[in-house]
Amino acid sequence: MAPPLTAVLRCYSLLPHLRSLRFPFHRLLLSTSNSISDQSDFEVDHPIASAPDDDSELSFFLHRLSSAASAASSPKEALSLLLSSSDPVPPPSSPSLLVRALWELRRDPDAAALALRYGDRCGSVDGAEGDEPPPPPQVEAWHLVIWTAGKARRFDLAWAVVRRMRCRGVLTRRAMVILMERYAAANEVSKAIKTFDVMEKFKVESDQTVFYCLLRALCKSKNIEDAEELLLLRKKFFPLTAEGFNIILDGWCNVITVVAEAKRVWREMSNYCITPDGRSYTLMVSCFSKTGNLFDTLRVYDEMKKRGWTPGIAVYNALVYVLTKENCMKDAHNIFSKLIDEGLHPDVETYNSMILPLCESRQLDEARMMMERMTIEGIVPGISTYHAFLKQEGIEESLKLLRRMEEDGCGPTSDTFLMLFDKFFLLNEAGNALRVWNEMKRYDISPTRSHYMTVVQGLAKHGCIPRALEYYDEMKENGFASDTQLDKEFKAFLLANRDHWRGAGKYNIIPQRGKHFIRRSQMR
Repeated sequence: MAPPLTAVLRCYSLLPHLRSLRFPFHRLLLSTSNSISDQSDFEVDHPIASAPDDDSELSFFLHRLSSAASAASSPKEALSLLLSSSDPVPPPSSPSLLVRALWELRRDPDAAALALRYGDRCGSVDGAEGDEPPPPPQVEAWHLVIWTAGKARRFDLAWAVVRRMRCRGVLTRRAMVILMERYAAANEVSKAIKTFDVMEKFKVESDQTVFYCLLRALCKSKNIEDAEELLLLRKKFFPLTAEGFNIILDGWCNVITVVAEAKRVWREMSNYCITPDGRSYTLMVSCFSKTGNLFDTLRVYDEMKKRGWTPGIAVYNALVYVLTKENCMKDAHNIFSKLIDEGLHPDVETYNSMILPLCESRQLDEARMMMERMTIEGIVPGISTYHAFLKQEGIEESLKLLRRMEEDGCGPTSDTFLMLFDKFFLLNEAGNALRVWNEMKRYDISPTRSHYMTVVQGLAKHGCIPRALEYYDEMKENGFASDTQLDKEFKAFLLANRDHWRGAGKYNIIPQRGKHFIRRSQMR
């Protein structure tokens, strides 16, 4: 998992420069959604540079890029300033440095596009220097800008990069797949499909592999019905296979767990004479396990073995989970031992498959024993492991777990604190929720609007209106949007209790116009 953006910027001392990277000709605020459909494999897998390039050179390049962008009224003018200024900006000295610069600019598509254009003109993207033949093109830079533009829904900019790649002779299938993924994430299903259809016009092969990439992108963004319809509509061009149906099954089993739909797709495979493979059985076992259906989980597992497919670690994890959830602890431990006998190595998910249901049923002593066992085996607990305990523990134990999370390098994250706020307000422990708020600062987690709203609404619900107003004012002072419903409730409270806050007052929901204010007005 990639480290947070602020941590990366702090390492490079680039934060002041990047905060100033704003284009006067196009200002754009990007959302920071963490939903599954708004995340790309490109972001998760991209190696955030521990490259040998000099960080001072990277910082200087981004600073000059920012200066040119601020002084220009258009991207074209900014590029001209970079190329023709009296103090010309040296291009990135290596293709990897350009990629690192683009990664730092991934929140600003216009700045990333400018950096790419400049690098392209100077030969950094293609590696051309003078009359020497260029080395193999650095396509990752192009891919990164397409992904950046698509994530910001600047598809006009993404297509401009694609067309430039075509002119330069470096257009790849991966570039088109990234564009399809971004359209799918934006719920632009028809445009994602159209992108696939125009690949041949761009002289890029659109084979079955790319087609399956499109289906995966649609399923990942929860457009599973559209993916299934497309799979069947294109069966003349791309014959139906177990792999294709598995993509749809994965959508119904993992992206959205709907057993009825998974069963239907399973029957459709039979109707089209498609024999399920090991992956198909693994998905169905996982689906039944998630819903606590012990009978069908074991039935599909037995059928899988009869068909000659060897269960993998994912199958055993699902069995451990459903057996633990149904309180069949002896059988769960037997499965745990069996997978070791089969030569498989338990991982974090294996232990979580037992720890999570144990925590849910408040069998915390057994869960702690499993956690101790996994640490003895050298397996570091994951964030979901800690979250399972945090949902059940009291305030003191929760604070200890937060410190242990930090020691293990797996948090706590913004979502960790949101979960704790919800838990303590639900338990009517507003004081503990505020202790967690103060603890959040210790871990350098900056409150988001979601944090503020959760605390404000929780305090208001428990009758701590004055304290809720303080956090609400702080939220607005930090630039977050107000809430219409809360504004109405707070105004009603202040009007009903006006005598408690005469004069200017500290709360800025409504002006405090008491009799002292009237007297001063009359004197003037």
